[in-house]
Amino acid sequence: MNLKQVYQETAVPKLMEEFGITNKMAIPRLLKTVVNMGVKEGANDKGVIDKVAPQLADITGQKAKVTKAKKSIANFKLREGAPIGLTVTLRGKRMYDFLTKLINIVLPRVRDFQGVPDKSFDSNGNYTLGISEQIVFPEIEYGKIDKIRGLEMTIVTQSGDSKISKRLLELLGMPFKKSG
Repeated sequence: MNLKQVYQETAVPKLMEEFGITNKMAIPRLLKTVVNMGVKEGANDKGVIDKVAPQLADITGQKAKVTKAKKSIANFKLREGAPIGLTVTLRGKRMYDFLTKLINIVLPRVRDFQGVPDKSFDSNGNYTLGISEQIVFPEIEYGKIDKIRGLEMTIVTQSGDSKISKRLLELLGMPFKKSG
């Protein structure tokens, strides 16, 4: 059963019951997932971005957009407009496929994994998760990468409340750390 079916058949009824929501349209849902990868060497060496972009495209299944520096910072030897990262915004089927892969395949492959922290929610109920090595994704071949890089994922929900968002992600299978 895919993640969208789990949401519709399991998560929606439980959220309605637990939080006393009577209208199905008021149930929080996943809007998008944004995957970012910072590539600070890209400001000096344009070839690094060309090497890393296909890796992020393989991980997400979608072409990555190059992010550029908004202003120059002399202490970091950074010029305005220099490429410093990559980003991908996933919605719909690609988002659900990526989250299914993240929860069921990638997170269990992380070294010494005991669960994701539950303190990474913002005030709007969006959850941000960082992974320090891109090699935990099955699409990445260790021999073909030049350097191990981390990436960050933000799961954007429509709830506006971090407690409801956490419960939604728990019902979808996100393995949060056990408290206590």
